[in-house]
Amino acid sequence: MRLKVNGGDYETKAETIGQLLGELEIMPERVAVEVNLEVIKRADFGNYGLKDGDVVEIIYFVGGGEIWAIDS
Repeated sequence: MRLKVNGGDYETKAETIGQLLGELEIMPERVAVEVNLEVIKRADFGNYGLKDGDVVEIIYFVGGGEIWAIDS
């Protein structure tokens, strides 16, 4: 099946988000996933079925940095 993943064309045999993440070697607990503009709950990754032509966005969590306060 053909998907659009993070803006690029991607050919896969994955049937679920969980399978897609496994194929891409992405740890599910480190990402959020949106399919066709709908945010999918992490608990549903294993059973959320993908369809040919779906648009998938995988958003990575990035840690680090500091929070700065500006005194006024």
